Amino acid sequence: MPSAPPPAPEPAPFRVSAAQAGLIASNFLMWGGFFAVIPLVTVHFSGPTAGGGLGWSAASVGLVLGLRQLTQQGLTVFGGAWSDRLGPKPLILAGCLLRTAGFAWMGFADSLGVLLAAAVLAGVGGGLFDAPKSAAITQVTREEHRTRMFSLTSLSGNAGMVTGPLIGAALLGLGFRSAALAAASVYLLAALVLAVTLPHLRPQRGAGRSLDGLRVAALDTRFRRFTLVLIGYFILSTQINVAVTLKAIALAGTGATGPLYGLSAGMAVVLQYPLLRAVERYLPTRTALVVAVALVGLSLGLMSVATTFPALLACVALYSLGTMTVYPTQQTLTARFAPPALIGSYFGFSAISLGVGGAVGSVLGGALVDTGAQLGFPALPWVTLAAIGVFTALGLRWALRGLDEAPTDAA
Repeated sequence: MPSAPPPAPEPAPFRVSAAQAGLIASNFLMWGGFFAVIPLVTVHFSGPTAGGGLGWSAASVGLVLGLRQLTQQGLTVFGGAWSDRLGPKPLILAGCLLRTAGFAWMGFADSLGVLLAAAVLAGVGGGLFDAPKSAAITQVTREEHRTRMFSLTSLSGNAGMVTGPLIGAALLGLGFRSAALAAASVYLLAALVLAVTLPHLRPQRGAGRSLDGLRVAALDTRFRRFTLVLIGYFILSTQINVAVTLKAIALAGTGATGPLYGLSAGMAVVLQYPLLRAVERYLPTRTALVVAVALVGLSLGLMSVATTFPALLACVALYSLGTMTVYPTQQTLTARFAPPALIGSYFGFSAISLGVGGAVGSVLGGALVDTGAQLGFPALPWVTLAAIGVFTALGLRWALRGLDEAPTDAA
């Protein structure tokens, strides 16, 4: 009688390495530095001169912020491909240094042209470190631990999102230049942390020429479907800054934005990691992503019947539970699609969904609110967004069919 096969080895417990700790800490610094200065750009350059602002038009400041976003998202696609050729560390460090220079230059901007140039430089920096940072997380983390590692990284980013504006507001009393220089120095500190903790991750065999990886990602039918369907989710995730904010102001005035963003970011800091641990235990990663996107759509649909600010905040809490689950599961699945030698290219290509979805969502959210008001049908934006959520969830279920699940972590 043949002997029974030996039991499968237990998965290794998750222990944060020096490289992982450096990535988590630097992500906190990057998000904190970003939110310490970017909200102040509007306050300083378009604020009334009587209050210390420069009195520029809101349109000109919107152009600056939009150009930075467009530059960063456009370059992210190529930054991922370059990291497959050079390794992620040089690109992340170069990106941090360029972001340092861009933010510092903003502090000395006295004309629209100078501010635009500084914003483009800051955007180039972000485009260089964005996808390589995700590639580095993937390379220094075992497959069964990646969802948890992406969750910790996201948590650190949300913590930076909460603390950054507080630090920036405090520094604004010393002048915008001081705030911009302080935010720039934070990126320099992030570069130093990664220079010490992150090893040089050599490109793996099979990376090919600089843009070959992007070509492979674009021709990967299942991954292309996954990326395109995710545009629907990013249309929804943008609404916290558009339709949801407009409804909050309509219900409770301009002071409503503080509690709105505080609740969203605060929930992510407190709940994201334990929530992801529970999700990992009971749901496959693919299912978790589909359910989370459906939850985001449902929460936006429920906002159609929220007639008080507390009711709206309850919907925002539900919305946040969905969004905080999407990021780590989406990143984990992107890494699972990618061949080991082309991880950066796949993360770069995936940035298309955020760029397109964010741009479409910003326009669509405001247009739906205006159209609903003109038609006397204020529920229009929320019904439409809920429908987008349903179709996106179904689309993800279709796009992820046949993708193998990674081994689970029992630790």
